[in-house]
Amino acid sequence: MYIKRSVKKHLDYLSRHFPAVVITGARQTGKSTLVKEFAAEKGRLSYVTLDYPFLRNLARTDPEIFLQQYKPPVIIDEIQYAPELLPYIKIAIDENRSNGMYYLTGSQMFRLMKDVSESLAGRVGIIQLYGLSRAEILPGEEEPFLPSSTLLSKSEETITSVFDKIYRGSMPLMVVDKSLTPDAFFAEYVQTYIERDIRELMEIKNERKFLQFLSCVAVRTGQELNLSDIAKDVGIDSKTADSWISLLVTSGLVFLLQPYSGNTIKRIVKRPKLYLMDTGLACYLGLWNNPRALEVSAVAGNFFETYVVSEIIKTYTNSGIDVRSRFSYYRDNNGKEIDLIIEENGVLYPIEIKKSANPGKDALKNFSVLSSLNKTIGNGAVMCLSSFPIPLDSGNMQLPLSVL
Repeated sequence: MYIKRSVKKHLDYLSRHFPAVVITGARQTGKSTLVKEFAAEKGRLSYVTLDYPFLRNLARTDPEIFLQQYKPPVIIDEIQYAPELLPYIKIAIDENRSNGMYYLTGSQMFRLMKDVSESLAGRVGIIQLYGLSRAEILPGEEEPFLPSSTLLSKSEETITSVFDKIYRGSMPLMVVDKSLTPDAFFAEYVQTYIERDIRELMEIKNERKFLQFLSCVAVRTGQELNLSDIAKDVGIDSKTADSWISLLVTSGLVFLLQPYSGNTIKRIVKRPKLYLMDTGLACYLGLWNNPRALEVSAVAGNFFETYVVSEIIKTYTNSGIDVRSRFSYYRDNNGKEIDLIIEENGVLYPIEIKKSANPGKDALKNFSVLSSLNKTIGNGAVMCLSSFPIPLDSGNMQLPLSVL
């Protein structure tokens, strides 16, 4: 069963404005399916995957012949296996420039994105694809989320249904095939990631240490990133830990939410917060094999926050909007924290996330710290397990997850 992806509209837009489009994201997020459906709709795109060793070798050793054989418009799947193609794609574009010539997908872009930026600058549109969003699963219309008093959606969600979703995650196969267990899916997923991305592309020799690092990162989802602590737990140096976390970010497995910064802020925490973009993977790596146990655990709030933040991120990336400069969080040395701040057109929208059905006005208590920032403060929201949107005061709402 194919689930229509919200990002397809943006893919169509990029194909009409750029000669090349790169679709990147973690494994199993649906990149190949997306471009195949797009090709079927357009009816004129050919498709080739570098998963096949013979084609991969041809692309690496004789990229010019490869591109003569697979002429545009063409989808080249798993482009990370043959970065040698990129300079020749640039030449082909410059010789006969038209939009929608090349569609390139890749699941491990740690090194490749540098080559893409250098070889295809001004010629390429980039899509970051994550797992399925709530709007895609339901399905429903999706647009970038901002707190608003006009969000009137009723929610049938319970804490049980939410943690069932958290436990399974958002990978398309895990959403579609209810009989597939997380243990079976993610065991193969992690093994493939280690063997095909880490071993082949990143040349990381100590795979056991890397898997241990991945697990240590997963159990810290929704928390501040302390690389020194992680490095100590794994038994690696800080330089290696920094390199490995960058790898996870670039591959789309991890998102780092930066702290809000401004000239008027003096006593603010400077570490980013860490979120795994698929909560199912975080559960598997954290050895959670029962959603009910996770639901009542000490880390339940962190996983709920991870789920909400990742869903909000997807409402933006599915519209082709890079959230890295728009999203931040606030925490100062006095312990005052705002889980998420979205900045749009010079306006700050504060968001608090609570694993509660009725957190009430007390959840707004830290929003007042923003008044010293010389910025316009927009509507705020408390994202929670309530059934209805509830006004908390003149500018802030208590919102159910159904608004996402």
